[in-house]
Amino acid sequence: MALGEGGDHGAATLPLIADQAKHGGGGGIVRSGSMWTAAAHVITAVIGSGVLSLAWSIAQLGWVAGPAAMLVFAAVTALQSTLFADCYRSPDPEHGPHRNRTYAKAVDRNLGSSSSWMCMLLQHTALFGYGIAYTITASISCRAILKANCYHEHGHDAHCDYGGSYYMLVFGAAQLLLSFIPDFHDMAWLSVVAAVMSFSYAFIGFGLGLATTIANGTIKGSITGVKMRTPMQKVWRVSQAIGDIAFAYPYSLILLEIQDTLKSPPAENKTMKRASMISILVTTFFYLCCGCFGYAAFGSDAPGNLLTGFGFYEPYWLIDFANACIILHLLGGYQVYSQPIFQFADRFFAERFPDSGFVNDFHTVRFACLPACRVNLLRVCFRTLYVASTTAVAVAFPYFNEVLALLGALNFWPLAIYFPVEMYFIQRNVPRWSARWVVLQTFSVVCLLVSAFALVGSIEGLITQKLG
Repeated sequence: MALGEGGDHGAATLPLIADQAKHGGGGGIVRSGSMWTAAAHVITAVIGSGVLSLAWSIAQLGWVAGPAAMLVFAAVTALQSTLFADCYRSPDPEHGPHRNRTYAKAVDRNLGSSSSWMCMLLQHTALFGYGIAYTITASISCRAILKANCYHEHGHDAHCDYGGSYYMLVFGAAQLLLSFIPDFHDMAWLSVVAAVMSFSYAFIGFGLGLATTIANGTIKGSITGVKMRTPMQKVWRVSQAIGDIAFAYPYSLILLEIQDTLKSPPAENKTMKRASMISILVTTFFYLCCGCFGYAAFGSDAPGNLLTGFGFYEPYWLIDFANACIILHLLGGYQVYSQPIFQFADRFFAERFPDSGFVNDFHTVRFACLPACRVNLLRVCFRTLYVASTTAVAVAFPYFNEVLALLGALNFWPLAIYFPVEMYFIQRNVPRWSARWVVLQTFSVVCLLVSAFALVGSIEGLITQKLG
C-alpha cells in the first residue's frame, strides 16, 4: 500500500465499517449497509470497558439518581445522534450532493477550517486518551487473573497484591507489534475478535451480578449511595460517577463513518436515526442490567471495575476467562482508536515532505520462518513513540475510574453536543432566537455545565489519587 492511501482521518473508523464500503468498478464506493448492520456497529463500538465501571457509578449516586442518570444520558445521546445524522450530507440532509464521511469533514464544511482543526485536536486527544484507558484496564485485568488464582489456592485472606506497571509495559509491547498493521483494511480480523470478547465479558459481568444478588437473598444499596465523610467528598464522587457514565455512552467519533456504509434509498439520515434508536435502547438495557445488578450484589462495596475491582472471586476459572476476554478486546480496541491518528500522521508528513525517503520509502524486511514485510521508517518511529507515550502516561496515572471520568467529561460536551448542535443549525437553517434555536442552545449550555462539573471532579480525583 502506498503511503497516503486509505480511509479519511479524523474519527475512529471501525474496521468492520471499512469493510462495509468496498471500492467497486470505476473507483466508486458500493454501500450495502442497512439499519441492522449500522445498529450492530454502534452496539459493538459502545459496549466496551466503560460498562465495567457502571456498578461503581450507580453506587456513588444511589438507587434513584444512578439509574436516572443513565436514562438521561441515553436520552441525550439519542437526541445528539439524531442531530448529527443530518450532517452526513450537505447542504440538504437527505439529497445534498456532498458526503461528509468523517467528523472533521462535516465540521469543516459547515463551520469552517478553524473549527475543523479544533475538532480534530479534540478528537485526537480523545483517541489518545482511549489508548491510556485501555492500557490501564488491561493491566488491571492481568492482575485480576493472578489474584483470582491466588485467592482460589490460598484463601481470600492471602496476600495477593501485584504491581501494575510491568503488565502495562507488556501490553504496550503487544500494541507496538499490532501498531504496524498498515491500516483498517488489514485488521478486520482483530476487530471481529475484539467485538466477540466485548460481548463475552459484559454478559459474564451481568450474569455474575445477577447470580450474586440471588445468592445474597437481598438487594444491597441505598437511595443516596455510598456515604462519604464530608459533603464535598460526596460531590466529587458524584461528579466522577457522572463522568464515567458520560464515557460509556456517546459514539460521535464514529457516527458518520457508520452512516457512510448505508445504502440508499431510504435516505441515510433516516436509516441512521432508526439504527441509533435501536442501538441506544439495547445498550441502555444492557447498561442498566450490569450497573444495577452489580450494585445490588455489592452495595456500597461495588468495585470500580466490576470484574477486576475485586468484586467476584469464584468461580475463579470464569473470572479468569472474563478478564482474558477483556484483555483481548482491549488489544483490538486500542488499535481501533489509534489507527486514525496513525493514518493522519502518514498523510500529514507525506504531504509536507513528498521527496523525503524517510517519510515515503518502504523497505523489505525478512525474519526467519516469517514472510517478508514492508517497513516504513516514519511509521516505525511515529508509532513507537505513540505507543510509548500512552504507556508512560498510564504508568504515571493508573487510576481506572478517574481516567474514564476525565475522558468522558472532556469529550462529552464539545464532541457529542456542541459541534452537532451548531452544524444542525446550519444544515436546517434554524433562525437565531427561534424556539428551536433557544431550546437547543439551552440544551447545549446545560450539557456544558454537566461536563464541566464532571471534569472538575475527575481532575480532583486524579490529583487525590496521585498525592494519596
